[in-house]
Amino acid sequence: MRRKYAGMLVLIVLLTAAALYQVQGKEAVRSQPVFAAASKSGRVMPGQPAPALRLAGMRGGEYAVGGERSKPLLLNFWASWCGPCHEEAPDLQAVYAKYEDQVDFYGVNVTREDSLEEARAFVKKYGFTFPVLLDTEGTAADAYRLRFVPSSYLIDRKGNLVEVIHLLPAAQLEAKIRSLIGAQGA
Repeated sequence: MRRKYAGMLVLIVLLTAAALYQVQGKEAVRSQPVFAAASKSGRVMPGQPAPALRLAGMRGGEYAVGGERSKPLLLNFWASWCGPCHEEAPDLQAVYAKYEDQVDFYGVNVTREDSLEEARAFVKKYGFTFPVLLDTEGTAADAYRLRFVPSSYLIDRKGNLVEVIHLLPAAQLEAKIRSLIGAQGA
């Protein structure tokens, strides 16, 4: 009888420990700072120039980020296996469709950590009409010190990082885009 209770107690302790580990892991991810443009410490910081990069587009061509541009830019890192990325995708497309004349959107698939086939299926499923770039070597994720997906980097016309955002409701995402456009002195 004691063995049965001892075994159940061990099982309860292990399950509790596993649950706490999972909760702490999620909290750690939520509370991790995400940085975005190189400072002396090597971190990417708002107000600093956005890291320059060149990536191939999923539909061909090459796209550049860094330096001055004609429109501000939302640079969104995502992966097909990422649940929150699926949640965010319809809102990204809807906001892009509304503001495509005033702001560029580049979706960056973390292809090094994803499958090109799955990435193509994701783009098709959500009907992305903005350019999707392929980070096959992980250079863009490294340059932007990407910690988790989805992560979006708002970059002004001067090529400076304005803000890093994560999974916002559509209305808040749209407000951030309007603010980015308005900050340009339009």
